[in-house]
Amino acid sequence: MPFSKLGLSDQLVQGILATGYTVPTEIQTRAIPLAVAGRDIIGCAQTGTGKTAAFVLPLLHHLTKSPAHRTHRHVRALVLTPTRELAQQVEDFVTTYGRFTELLSLSIYGGVNMDNQLKRLHRGIDIVIATPGRLLDHINRRTIDLSRVEVLVLDEADRMFDMGFIQDVRTIIGRVPAKRQTLLFSATMSKEIRALVASIQHNPEMIEVGERQRPVETVRQHFYTVEQDTKLGLLLHILQNDTLDSVLVFSRTKHGADKISRRLEKNGVKSVAIHANRTQAQRQRALAGFKQRQYRVMVATDIAARGIDVEGISHVINFDTPAFAEDYIHRIGRTGRAMLSGDAITFVSNQERKYLKSIEFFVGKKYELKRFPGFDYAKKEVAAAPGTEGEAQKKEPADRRHSRHTARPRVSTKHRQDTRRPGSRPTTHSGRHVDTRKVSVPPSAPPAKEYDWRKVIEEGKAERGGFRKKLKKLFKRG
Repeated sequence: MPFSKLGLSDQLVQGILATGYTVPTEIQTRAIPLAVAGRDIIGCAQTGTGKTAAFVLPLLHHLTKSPAHRTHRHVRALVLTPTRELAQQVEDFVTTYGRFTELLSLSIYGGVNMDNQLKRLHRGIDIVIATPGRLLDHINRRTIDLSRVEVLVLDEADRMFDMGFIQDVRTIIGRVPAKRQTLLFSATMSKEIRALVASIQHNPEMIEVGERQRPVETVRQHFYTVEQDTKLGLLLHILQNDTLDSVLVFSRTKHGADKISRRLEKNGVKSVAIHANRTQAQRQRALAGFKQRQYRVMVATDIAARGIDVEGISHVINFDTPAFAEDYIHRIGRTGRAMLSGDAITFVSNQERKYLKSIEFFVGKKYELKRFPGFDYAKKEVAAAPGTEGEAQKKEPADRRHSRHTARPRVSTKHRQDTRRPGSRPTTHSGRHVDTRKVSVPPSAPPAKEYDWRKVIEEGKAERGGFRKKLKKLFKRG
């Protein structure tokens, strides 16, 4: 069944097709029509089943069907998630699928400055995706008003219980109108979740889907330990192997994807980035260039990669370990297609080992975390291609940079011709202007001499009245 048959608006179907999706998953097929009809939903599904789109699409449909005047602090839809990574991911889905609508969304989570969140809330937001703690901060500050929420979504409810957020969640739900649509999704249905469902939903429809996805057998999986500041160096080291002719690199963020692509280009590796901030035309050109082997590497975020279907991808490299197991399954599934073999390489920093454990739990397999053979792990900076502007200074040893900036400057123009134009301001070697009204050094001025004042005092004591005379003599000299 195509998405056009699920009751979604034409704007949303257009947004879905623009991502490359054509056929909905089982939970999407079953949940979306019911949610579009206004029913409360309980979605019990493992990660990797497409549950995010199962609530994002009907939420967007509801808001586009009944547009309302956007007002200060008031929001129309609220999605609660247990982690900032999940909040960011959901917002990417909202932005991508809702690209042909005029709806505005905002993700709210801790660990970042609140100023930008406050400014955007003040201008008016339709959809808020939030973690419970930071949302309560806004509620207590009275910078957000939930009294007009029409759709409430609780994503990964089981994880919110595990992380101790349930009381915060109940407090937040108490600020939301009783008359609303509530969509709840969870991998498991514990007694606590059933009790929560009974208290916040009205005659919900229960939807359960089958087994979780697993990695395809034709993909060889490799996990390498590497710290964050060394990942670019390791990536370039791996790409020295010419057999990696069609490589898909995954970054957790849009900014990260752009940074990786730029660094690869500077080092002579043809690369292109694709993410939600790219226009549809830009993404199509990038994908076409990658298919035609104009680019050796494509750097993508998870949301942008949903529609990537390129034959012959030899390697998938997870530059950032995915925070969610379903993303890992989806990523490595880009290679090893049509019974062809492929390789999936995952970089794992110390901070990302918790994500590896989640992946292992999900697939039911323990992976060996190794060091990449032949790579210099002491190398922190990535060497740029010869002639790359600005890279030489970055590679300069720290002790040399320190000595250069702390050394006593030498002033000598004795043999140096002043080539400045009349009336121009002199500059230092770093390009900064010198204010000659305050600083004036005679052309023949010798370097300032330093004195050992302890020695001067001792010498002065040795002769009668000598100390005073010696001081006068020194200061007279300047």
